[in-house]
Amino acid sequence: MAFDANYKGGEPVKSVLIIGSGFSGLGLAVRLKQAGIEDFEILERADSVGGTWRDNRYPGCACDVQSHLYSFSFEQNPGWTRMFARQPEIERYLQGVADKYQLVANTRFGANIVDARWDEAAAVWRVRSEDGRQFIGRVLVSGMGALSNPAYPKIPGLADFQGKMFHSAQWDHDYDLSGKRVAVIGTGASAIQFVPQVVPKVAHLDLFQRTPPWILPKPDREIGAFERKLFRLLPFTQKLMRAGLYTMLETRVLGFVIHPKLMEFVQRAAKGHIKRQVKDPELRRKLTPNYTIGCKRVLISNDYYPSLTQPHVDVVTDDVTEIRGNAVITADGRAREVDAIILGTGFTVQDPIPRGAIFGRGGKDLWDTWSEKGVEAYLGATVHGFPNFFMLMGPNTGLGHTSQVYMIESQINYVVDCLKQMRRKKIAAVDVRADVQRQFNDKVQGDVGSAVWNSGGCKSWYLDARGRNTTIWPGFTFMFRNKTRHFRPADYQLETARATKARA
Repeated sequence: MAFDANYKGGEPVKSVLIIGSGFSGLGLAVRLKQAGIEDFEILERADSVGGTWRDNRYPGCACDVQSHLYSFSFEQNPGWTRMFARQPEIERYLQGVADKYQLVANTRFGANIVDARWDEAAAVWRVRSEDGRQFIGRVLVSGMGALSNPAYPKIPGLADFQGKMFHSAQWDHDYDLSGKRVAVIGTGASAIQFVPQVVPKVAHLDLFQRTPPWILPKPDREIGAFERKLFRLLPFTQKLMRAGLYTMLETRVLGFVIHPKLMEFVQRAAKGHIKRQVKDPELRRKLTPNYTIGCKRVLISNDYYPSLTQPHVDVVTDDVTEIRGNAVITADGRAREVDAIILGTGFTVQDPIPRGAIFGRGGKDLWDTWSEKGVEAYLGATVHGFPNFFMLMGPNTGLGHTSQVYMIESQINYVVDCLKQMRRKKIAAVDVRADVQRQFNDKVQGDVGSAVWNSGGCKSWYLDARGRNTTIWPGFTFMFRNKTRHFRPADYQLETARATKARA
């Protein structure tokens, strides 16, 4: 595929540059190939594909969405061994997708992007990587996932800790935790998975909890050989299971968005889960949240609570005020000496693309366009003033109830349809209209305002510093798919190749 733009430089120009090789990047690459668009490059900072599922290798790492739904619709895997796949199996799945569709040949590894700049005269994106390489493309697509850059807490003395310290997303498998005194800071989705794996090994574990999560039982089980054979020989049976899972999970929107009071029934189930697994009233009190379930990410686990009842585990609810030498100091003045600190403090979700990375018209930094209202985009994909730039898993496309892969595929379809129309109509550049972007986000913020994420009485990574929900899609995912089914040129300012040539 070639656009009739007018770049005159000597470097090769690709039709599409894709940043990242997780579900977003690989999914788009497959769809580009299927659409006959072969001249694209995937820019990956690591030395292999997989994104989040390559980087997060902590013990117990697994998906909290059923395997048959947490996968591409066009590349179903009849061989999933568990209802909720574990990290190694998901990473192998993504590597298998890359191999099957021969995407490695289009991937530039070790390409950690420093910045990307829109060249208005030539209607191309100029992208520079940390190692000095430069890439040029007509269209730039960010497949940088929200759960890829670790967030570190601002605790005085943390950098000077005298023991071993690492983040769950950068797990040090060479460090032996056996017999060690360990502090875990954070009780989010990662921590509830790795804590049960760590507890049997350590001499003592202090779990520093700021806010307890709501946790439901995890309906996980092994998928037997007969089921796997059935899915392989009769693919429609797997499609039926996938459809059933999708329908079941989609009904959760009724409680999250439509009628948050329905979450009371779910909350009762979560309280019952705590009561069954934690007999000590004081520990149960510490672990019971005081906000509506769903306000923060709802977690699932069968072994987290039992691990906290062990005699060598302490759940600490006093705030961590500083790290002094090899001790963690809390607000009550107590110093707890530890050999290692494991940070389960999540990711920089509110900073999906760092300042100084993407520059649009007039050399304007993407973050400067977000300085007033906060992070936003049209359909979570395009931002006014940044022509031919698309985001996958952009603002307000996150989910609290079902598979993120469904949203990714919806946006991929939108991007590919745009590229087809650009080729067919000889369009050199598309830039979403400011009024269209504003109207869309006003509607999103209106819808999300009464949802449980905003009204449930908690602070979460769904909300930015202003208290504005820039993360979650406030509705059914099939509604989002309907909005992204076709690229609407009327929503954009269009530049033809002829207009670009005249300006150059």
